[in-house]
Amino acid sequence: MLLELQVWTGLSPGMLFYAFLAILIAAVIRGYSGFGFSALTVTSLSLILPPAEVVPTAFLLEIAASVFMLPMVWRSIDWQKLNWLVLGIFAGTPAGLLFLAEVPQDPVRFTISGLVLVACFLLWKNVRIRSEGGRKRLLVVGGFSGLVNGAAGIGGLPIVLFLLSGSIRAEVLRATIVAFLFCSDIYATLLSGSQNLLSNELLTRSVLFLFPLVVGVAVGHRGFVKSSPESFRKFSIGLLILLSLAVIVRGLLV
Repeated sequence: MLLELQVWTGLSPGMLFYAFLAILIAAVIRGYSGFGFSALTVTSLSLILPPAEVVPTAFLLEIAASVFMLPMVWRSIDWQKLNWLVLGIFAGTPAGLLFLAEVPQDPVRFTISGLVLVACFLLWKNVRIRSEGGRKRLLVVGGFSGLVNGAAGIGGLPIVLFLLSGSIRAEVLRATIVAFLFCSDIYATLLSGSQNLLSNELLTRSVLFLFPLVVGVAVGHRGFVKSSPESFRKFSIGLLILLSLAVIVRGLLV
């Protein structure tokens, strides 16, 4: 059975166990905060797989997580902000996917880690920008998010930074980012397929990863309902910073 899984997925038992654990942790964070899954998944799985394989997997799992979460958050979505942010991603995502498909993978590793680190430090420092109103501003932020999402699978982080800068309530922020990620990752996945970034091995892995994903999201959502997200938010940001630094150090030592 283990040999068959290795043939189907291209992963050894140890790599598969590591991937399951990483996705479970990322899914708990996603279920709790509504974001962070792609950043954590891409950063952790890039330690064992090429980014060109990791990013499309993150897209597929993000879609599955959003499908699972949308019924829980539907009534809290800020539709006005969401509509303009989604329009922005249509322009930004193709350029990001082109970057992912064409450049050597080592620079992609550093780019992914650098983007995660910058976003995490900004979140940690509670950076504020104007986020109320402004259709043009929403389009620009959505476009940048699409670029980042296509190249590194972490397009939710710029949106989170943008929304956190306003007076938006935690439940509305969480609901809006879940809906945004659902739209942006479906779009990015369709573009990934058109550029032959999806393989049979990748699809098989994604199906297997649904189990830790669903369990983690359910646990995280239960935690959000019962407690304040602030302490878990700081924990998830700290974990992302550590994983990003690990990827950078690994790249320097290889």
